[in-house]
Amino acid sequence: MNNKFICAEEVAQELSVSKPYAYKLIKRLNDELKEKGFITISGRVNRQYFNERLYGMGKGEQ
Repeated sequence: MNNKFICAEEVAQELSVSKPYAYKLIKRLNDELKEKGFITISGRVNRQYFNERLYGMGKGEQ
């Protein structure tokens, strides 16, 4: 099963950044989602939203 959430460790690895910076990115993305009315999980972000915001990929482009 493909996990719907990406964690800080995966973000750090994917973007070649430190884990603390990955947590900052996740917090920023989660804050955007909260403003849109979504429930978020600390330290994790929706994988689809992560790809959309960082790579501009929509639902069918993965």
